[in-house]
Amino acid sequence: MEQKILQNAAEMFLNYGFKSVTMDDIANTMGISKKTIYQYYENKNKLVEATTMYVFENISHGIDCICEIEKNPIEEVYEVKKFLMEHLKDEKSSPQYQLQKYYPKIFGSIKRKQFEVMQQCVTRNLERGIKLGLYREDLNISIISRIYFNNMVSLKDKELFPLQNHSMNTLMNTYLEYHLRGICTPKGAEILTQILKENPLNQ
Repeated sequence: MEQKILQNAAEMFLNYGFKSVTMDDIANTMGISKKTIYQYYENKNKLVEATTMYVFENISHGIDCICEIEKNPIEEVYEVKKFLMEHLKDEKSSPQYQLQKYYPKIFGSIKRKQFEVMQQCVTRNLERGIKLGLYREDLNISIISRIYFNNMVSLKDKELFPLQNHSMNTLMNTYLEYHLRGICTPKGAEILTQILKENPLNQ
């Protein structure tokens, strides 16, 4: 039952936002009493904390699986992006914004964990890209990986990038192309151009 509560809570929080969804909403959707949820989580704060960790662990595992395949590093960037879009519902409800505003401690904790995971993933991607001659040899991996993380987080700032003006898919595609064109060698740029030509959704 606890797993089902987490799954349903995650689905609703990502679709409607952490602030918008109540314990009653989750109970009604599941067809159970609110009391059942309270048997596992004493308040909404505890449920939000558990749910964000549940989503984080699922996404981290998915990203690890993609990285283990060791695809072409440029393709890998878009595979990770595709995976994130499928699991974060395009973030139309701006769940990260609501989490940051109403649950700042939980947001801070999960952001630190996200940084650790993304730092490892991006660092490996950059190292492989350089080794394969797709990324420039003179890149400062430590700096680039941090810039990448910071910019990906910034895309979810709805005050900076209102979703009524740009979809999350458009924002991510625009940034990924910007990022890759800045670090690719001519060889890498040819592969990027081909990927974008074959899949217009990446543009």
